[in-house]
Amino acid sequence: MRKTPGGRDGVLRRGIGPVLEPFAGVSRIAVLRGGGLGDLLFALPALDALAAAYPDAEITLLGMPLHAALFDGRPGPVDRVEILPFAPGIRPGAEDPAAVAAFHDRMRARRFDLAVQVHGGGRNSNPFLLGLEAAHTVGTRTPDAAQLERTIPYIYYQHEVLRALEVAGLAGAVPVALEPQLAVLPVEEEKAAAHLVPGMDLVTLHPGATDPRRRWPASSFAAVAVQAAADGCRVLVVGDDGDRRLAEQVVALALAAAPGADIGSVAGELEIGTLAALLQASAVMVGNDSGPRHLAQAVGTPTVGVYWFGNVINAGAMGRTRHRVHMSWVSACPVCGVDVTQVGWTAERCEHDDSFVAAVDPAAVSADVAALRTAPPA
Repeated sequence: MRKTPGGRDGVLRRGIGPVLEPFAGVSRIAVLRGGGLGDLLFALPALDALAAAYPDAEITLLGMPLHAALFDGRPGPVDRVEILPFAPGIRPGAEDPAAVAAFHDRMRARRFDLAVQVHGGGRNSNPFLLGLEAAHTVGTRTPDAAQLERTIPYIYYQHEVLRALEVAGLAGAVPVALEPQLAVLPVEEEKAAAHLVPGMDLVTLHPGATDPRRRWPASSFAAVAVQAAADGCRVLVVGDDGDRRLAEQVVALALAAAPGADIGSVAGELEIGTLAALLQASAVMVGNDSGPRHLAQAVGTPTVGVYWFGNVINAGAMGRTRHRVHMSWVSACPVCGVDVTQVGWTAERCEHDDSFVAAVDPAAVSADVAALRTAPPA
């Protein structure tokens, strides 16, 4: 007779990697996840899993100001957000040891039962997490990182969503979703409606990326904009304040090729919630491996992503019914020829910023935009 797989209590628990026994008496959970918008969204399925495994526990995200703005008044697994202090490997900025000490003092007073590290390999984040003095700790760990109570090895080439879910499994949390899902608020939909034209599909573009090597050329985005406009769509370029100049370049190139087309930019003009609503209202969103593309996916919008092939492993959309991925296969720096596949926690980056994804064909991207825009609802 076959035995039923499960934990010591006989309950079937299957996850990404081992799903260990849940901890007893957990009422307060801290989750460390700094970084950008995409970094947060990668952790969202793990947060959902923790909330399901510990339904009576309060979950505190130790994150960034943008994370706090995104979760403000929004339903989801996060009950509160504590803004991380500036510290090496935790939050970029001028280091303030006094602020770090004060943060740890305040968090220790919260008396967390469980602290979860989904913030990199642990060289900086594990000591920071241990400073909370939580009863239990779980997370990722490189060989040179401080030991937590339960860890998985940090190996760079793993999808970030699955990595975070594997960490959640260390705390006994079973996945309840494999993709981030984010609700848009009615007030955000009202604000986004001001940018819509009744009867016209909206195609949104995001040409930015934190790493310039992940940026598709402005001319390529412009070509996609021109084709979408010719197909009867309104096209808006989105992004944060740092994307304004790049967005304006895309619009200028597109309008030079198609004068009078309905192509414009709202980069730097929208609050994060309004951006989420505008992306939700889009028929298709086209972007690099960047926060807005991940946000579009989280609010349920079809996307076409332009990726360096290595980043597909870590951050690409998993499904193909609603999402398409165009990859470049560059394995060496276009300038110095160094092997760029050796990335992660041990490799040094060369100083060159030339795009890895410039060879991706705009016509192929436009074909996928048209296919997704006209596909029946899934």
